[in-house]
Amino acid sequence: MPTAISLKEFNSFQLESYGKEIHFIKSESDLIPFFGRNPNDYYILGEGSNVLMMSEINKVILKNDIRGIEIIHESPEDVTLRIGAGENWHEFVLWALAHNYYGIENLSLIPGSVGAAPVQNIGAYGAELSEVFVRLEGLHLKDGKKMSLNKIGCSLGYRDSIFKHDLKGFFFISYIHLKLSKIPRPRIDYGDLKNYFASKGTLNPTPEEISLAVIEIRKNKLPDPKILGNSGSFFKNKIITPSEFEALQGRFPDMPFYAQENGDYKIPSAWLIETCGFKGKRSGDVGCHDKQALVLVNYGTAKGEQILAFSEEIMQAVLQRFGIQLEREVNILS
Repeated sequence: MPTAISLKEFNSFQLESYGKEIHFIKSESDLIPFFGRNPNDYYILGEGSNVLMMSEINKVILKNDIRGIEIIHESPEDVTLRIGAGENWHEFVLWALAHNYYGIENLSLIPGSVGAAPVQNIGAYGAELSEVFVRLEGLHLKDGKKMSLNKIGCSLGYRDSIFKHDLKGFFFISYIHLKLSKIPRPRIDYGDLKNYFASKGTLNPTPEEISLAVIEIRKNKLPDPKILGNSGSFFKNKIITPSEFEALQGRFPDMPFYAQENGDYKIPSAWLIETCGFKGKRSGDVGCHDKQALVLVNYGTAKGEQILAFSEEIMQAVLQRFGIQLEREVNILS
């Protein structure tokens, strides 16, 4: 095996990163050689859409390539599917729509693999994976034990799950089970979607029309990683307590916010970053996108280390001005 393997095609930032070893996991049995190894020795990779790779990767890459879609339960109203974690998420959304299965059309064009969806508990345009999630299958790499975890077991939260905490680096997701509806239930209450269909005079869009709308909106807002390297939202939106919100609103009365069911408030991190003057800012081949401040981009030959440093600069500026500590959505791989 070559001493240096280019990983540029395996990360959406299009960073020229080099690793020593990569294994394509096409079935659970392919994982047997890795049972019991130190989890710090390897990294489980989906499509590389939520990872920032440094120039040199010292870990063994386990590329999730488990495929397949099958029906495991069906009724006149809904269907439960078992999907290989290595499937492309957006292609799966289109497959579901083609088979008249609904509930994930608002999650169209989210980059990444199916297996990454519960790790992030992906959400967009008023919908979230947890609403259709049933359970997942996988293996604990410490001992090779097969496990099945339901929604509670996965601790699904806002862009969060147990796979970012207790099971981080230990658990290989092989399949996820989703329950989709055969009955269209359009959800267009989210601002951008609501405005989109209002402008077209469409009161009751089909799921297919919602998917097309989401794709168009996302393409207008976010750069195509195939053209301009990026990982989508680099930072999470910030959830703050009522007391923190009251103090901030007193200082920044124009600050946008979204009240949460539990009484907390979600503050758009894009607004925080833009207010600090970073939207459209560029430093060499690293920059903050001019249409969406949450997106950091590689304009050509940037290195992972440079993007990481730029993100630190943003985080420090937001902390100094607002007293808010931003959190990265991306995983740092070195």
